[in-house]
Amino acid sequence: MKRFCLLITAALCLPTLVAAQGQPFKLGTFEEGGREFVGVVVDDSVVVDISRAASAMRGNYPEMPADMHEMIARYDELRPLLGEMAEAAASGSDATYIKTVDELRIRPPIMPNVIYNAASNYSLHALEMARRNAPPGEEPPLPPVPDPIPGIWERTSDDTRQNPYIFLKMASTVVADGEAIRIPPKRTSLDWECELAAVIGTPASRVSPENAEDYIFGYTLENDVSDRGGRGDGRMGTDWFLQKNHDTFAPLGPFIVPREFVPNPHELRQTLTLSGTVMQDSNTGNMTHDTFDLLSYISYISTMRPGDVFAMGSPSGVGTAREVPVYMKDGDVAVCSIESIGTLTNPVVGE
Repeated sequence: MKRFCLLITAALCLPTLVAAQGQPFKLGTFEEGGREFVGVVVDDSVVVDISRAASAMRGNYPEMPADMHEMIARYDELRPLLGEMAEAAASGSDATYIKTVDELRIRPPIMPNVIYNAASNYSLHALEMARRNAPPGEEPPLPPVPDPIPGIWERTSDDTRQNPYIFLKMASTVVADGEAIRIPPKRTSLDWECELAAVIGTPASRVSPENAEDYIFGYTLENDVSDRGGRGDGRMGTDWFLQKNHDTFAPLGPFIVPREFVPNPHELRQTLTLSGTVMQDSNTGNMTHDTFDLLSYISYISTMRPGDVFAMGSPSGVGTAREVPVYMKDGDVAVCSIESIGTLTNPVVGE
């Protein structure tokens, strides 16, 4: 407790805040006694209630952000202080504003303005879905090299990848770690997709892939739940609204890892288990278009705002593409894990 107070007081009294040293941390949103707050998370297990920590100190101190949107806006200002809090939490302080994760209710780390999701952004997932739709016993033909998208996605002559494909999910689909994925009435073909997601930190418009990293605040996880049941007709092709936008279809979190603690987002193992059985086991390095490509593509169509989330797509191993399809059912537990980012766990409940 004493060491924690000294650290915080020292940080607050510096005329110019210097960069915090050492201890990695994550950021989350929590609820205790009906009150929501932003917390600094250490080792996925210890949480500093930043508002109460600052209020407990004597003297002048900056008012802490009320939510993650304000944290993003003020992160550069508060970064040294957050680092001091993380150091204190890691030291084993027994201050009353330091809690264990188990004592708190985890909320979605941020309620995004919009979620941009990449479709078929892993080649093996694209192949398994093409095989699903091919005539029995036949291999799907290789797709032709596409033309560029003028003004949005130009191509070099040696680029044989498909163009990026993005669809939207509404913020109303978001649920937190631990909350239930709910099977809608009479919609029994629910599938999983464990995805790396990024949170925008700075308004991004027409950003090049080379500069895209500068616009990312941090990384989290999304389970992009899909309703594979169809709409009963082939009108207008795939119905992304029906398939992707039921309530509870975007488990998000549990926390946000600030960008500086993810030196390479494209070499992380990602897995999804369903009730203990491994269904997806891949690596973010298998993306067709990496994080920075996708940010650039989206930003050439729509200005991305701080707090927006974009997810990089699913690896292979989805349920609908199996020889005998497997779907989530009442009583299942879906666990999406990405190395160094975290683990997102959600039970599945029937109608």
